[in-house]
Amino acid sequence: MAGLIKREDIDEVRQRTDIKEVVDGYVTLKGAGLGSYKGLCPFHDERSPSFTVRPQVGRYHCFGCGEDGDVISFVQKLDHTSFHEAVEKLAARIGYELRYEDGGTGPSREEVGKRQRLLDAHKIADEFFRAQLLTAGAAEGRKFLQQRGFDRAAADHFGVGYAPQGWDALLKHLRGRGFTDPELKLTGMFSEGNRGIYDRFRGRLIWPIRDIAGDTIGFGARKLYEDDQGPKYLNTPETTLYKKSQVLYGIDLAKRNIAKDRQLVVVEGYTDVMACHLAGIPTAVATCGTAFAADHIKVARRLLSDDGTGGEVIFTFDGDAAGQKAALRAFEEDQRFVAQTYVAVEPTGADPCDLRQTRGDAAVRDLIASRRPLFEFAIRATLRKHNLDTVEGRVAALRESAPVVAQIRDAGLRPGYARELAGWLGMPIEDVSRAVGAAAKRGSDPEAPGVAALPPSGVLPSFHRPDPRDPVASMERQALEVALQEPAMLGGAAWERFASARFATPAYQAIHDAIRATAPGFSGDAVQWVEALRQEVPEPLQPLVSELAVVPLPANTAEAVQKYCRDILARLSELQITRVKADKLGQLQRLDSTAHPEEFQQLNRELMMLEMERRSLRSDA
Repeated sequence: MAGLIKREDIDEVRQRTDIKEVVDGYVTLKGAGLGSYKGLCPFHDERSPSFTVRPQVGRYHCFGCGEDGDVISFVQKLDHTSFHEAVEKLAARIGYELRYEDGGTGPSREEVGKRQRLLDAHKIADEFFRAQLLTAGAAEGRKFLQQRGFDRAAADHFGVGYAPQGWDALLKHLRGRGFTDPELKLTGMFSEGNRGIYDRFRGRLIWPIRDIAGDTIGFGARKLYEDDQGPKYLNTPETTLYKKSQVLYGIDLAKRNIAKDRQLVVVEGYTDVMACHLAGIPTAVATCGTAFAADHIKVARRLLSDDGTGGEVIFTFDGDAAGQKAALRAFEEDQRFVAQTYVAVEPTGADPCDLRQTRGDAAVRDLIASRRPLFEFAIRATLRKHNLDTVEGRVAALRESAPVVAQIRDAGLRPGYARELAGWLGMPIEDVSRAVGAAAKRGSDPEAPGVAALPPSGVLPSFHRPDPRDPVASMERQALEVALQEPAMLGGAAWERFASARFATPAYQAIHDAIRATAPGFSGDAVQWVEALRQEVPEPLQPLVSELAVVPLPANTAEAVQKYCRDILARLSELQITRVKADKLGQLQRLDSTAHPEEFQQLNRELMMLEMERRSLRSDA
């Protein structure tokens, strides 16, 4: 049973993982000062790079859109995985074996090794199939693609390949790359007979099925030849890598657009996904031989940020009976979404691939644009099951369709659809509204799926972003940058001066308070230091902590960094002395020297000591 990963192991993974190496897999980074790297932000479109990574503190921050985090949150956001999955993925990357709370378990080192061997085998098979598509024997496969409007570039983009005819072409290739038969049996790419294993896919067009991270985990194969006695489409069977109830074809290519546009389009086949993407609908995915169900919805909701603030899921189905049935199955799962669900059905029954082939890209876009709410589709489908020309048929239709209207999450829409239903049935609106109300009452359950929980009450502290033109705020910001990025500079007397400083900017004062609360007794590294401070500050300030931790310091050598830090801390101390002097001068002006001569002399001595301290700071700088 999987359990919670131990906190110290999470910290260890975060500390040991080089965030630059991970980010490099998604973003081209270039040096931007000592210890800093910059690239185009993967979270928003931009022309000039504003995405900054600072490996020393294990953080990233985009100065354009404000996205920030550590290596774990980066993998979560880019691969759209849970925190748990991201930690396990990074642990596998560095070969670290995680421990779990309460006797729970995770993948062992041996299991991780086996999984990597399976992934390696799929990667090599993927490359093999793609290379075979260019051979003379694959002419029928290339003809199939051309007839459906897919050129060489499209095939390359989607990784389409060809499995040669014969029994052991792939088998020989993988054996030659060092894979054993016991390993190959686990891949799902081979069948087994009396004489041993042989290629599962033979004489077929091949689509690689990849997970959300882009790793090939299985294949879909389309029949090309009449003498092939197998099914029209043949997929990889269930393996430790490939779980068809959790896989969405095209998710690796669509994930960023789904997250950016907050739209997911579900089509029925591999060529439909290709057609949609090429026609300008890059949010399309397809299930792999199974209905769109609960596990697919979990993936979709993570991608859509399905939190009730927008987003849409659009199902496309053929107009035939099977398509109608599939749409109604999708409606059964609708309440698991907070996003609005729609259905797009082409009246002639053409799928997106057929539409693009016969009527062009615009027809595919028009199909998606013609979507209508899934509950409307479900209501009409329910009515079609009854004879509305009879009283009995209308009553039966009302009984079955009223609960559908009652399930509409947007309470503002229910009365409108109750009126629509009354018109479709030819019944008084009062009767229909009463039936819908009764169905809603029967089905009301605060614990039911699809009822969005309200956020907890309470007001978070409000912090205005400091004005960069304010010289005092600018000075305080620079001091915090030094404290976050070079905490070793705060040793001894420097710490005493820094800790006693008073920050005028509320946001910076809150971070200063967090530093004073965290620093005593802290023994972790720079990565843990920044994370500890992020956890200490109010949540609205966590992105600001990341920003201060990654902004490049204006120095190009280690010596220059040391000098810069000393200068900044000295200037902060001088600023504090100036403030204290101003306070004491005010006290002196308000004091009657004849009535309080000793207090008057004491204030003068304190002012003299402050001035000597200020001059000492300048001479040390």
